[in-house]
Amino acid sequence: MNRWISPELFSAFEAQQTSAHRLFTGPNVWVERLGRDILISFKTDAARDDALCGLREWETQTGFQSDRVFSRFLPKQNAERVAPVLMEGSPNAPLQTVVSEGGVRYEIDFGAGYSHGLFIDQRANRAFLRERAPKRLLNTFAYTCSFSVVAALAGAQTVSVDLSKKSLDRGRKNFELNELPLESHRFFADDVLDVLPRLERRGEKFDAIILDPPTFSRGNRGRRWQVEEQMEKLLVAAIELAAPNALILLSTNCTKLNRRSLEVMARFVVKTARRGCEMHSEPPLPDFPPAEGAQTLWLHLR
Repeated sequence: MNRWISPELFSAFEAQQTSAHRLFTGPNVWVERLGRDILISFKTDAARDDALCGLREWETQTGFQSDRVFSRFLPKQNAERVAPVLMEGSPNAPLQTVVSEGGVRYEIDFGAGYSHGLFIDQRANRAFLRERAPKRLLNTFAYTCSFSVVAALAGAQTVSVDLSKKSLDRGRKNFELNELPLESHRFFADDVLDVLPRLERRGEKFDAIILDPPTFSRGNRGRRWQVEEQMEKLLVAAIELAAPNALILLSTNCTKLNRRSLEVMARFVVKTARRGCEMHSEPPLPDFPPAEGAQTLWLHLR
């Protein structure tokens, strides 16, 4: 089975002004196209080398010519994560580049660490959020603020929260790339579990809330975050900030939490909060195999 995307799908991405997407998924490896650059994420050297050979065949079929090829080892432990390594292309070219997704621009930085700056498996959820055009968005664990950018493009005021000031600075850069003024947008470099109660005490309400936490991290004062243990607590706090008819996105890459477990948890929390809701997930992405990427669920509160 050919797991490289077809020339027709590649042409469709070009027509949609989307230059950040998956090219190939195989055992122990996947390949992303990021503008004119390629990133091979791999678990074994053999899988990486096979993917590189497959890339050359795919480029011949499509006429696409990459400028650089990076590779990134996928370790079992987060502490072992390292930045991508340049395999092919000019070592003197800037490690920062710009990609587009439906015409929205995002900066990619291959030198910033393990993650380059854009989770491409959230493409459909970003498009859905922009289409729904909320008036006020709360983006928790915001990273480089891609959800905040699309909401702002639709006219929303946004609040982006992330423990990393560097990530939020990259988020501000994404606002600038899309010619968005920062006046109606707030950025908090703080622990989400500390910020949400403060927002509640101020009486703030939001029409859309993004909950896309890491699987594991350390927060303020060394607080341990484990998503399967604390996702429910996070949703409870978020519902207190949700306006009538608000949207909440639940998202996780934790293998212990699939879509079904997210749904069971959400129904319990929503019922306890005496709110009603409907649930849906966006259709699978055409460049991702089934069940690959983040598990996501939208809640439509009443």
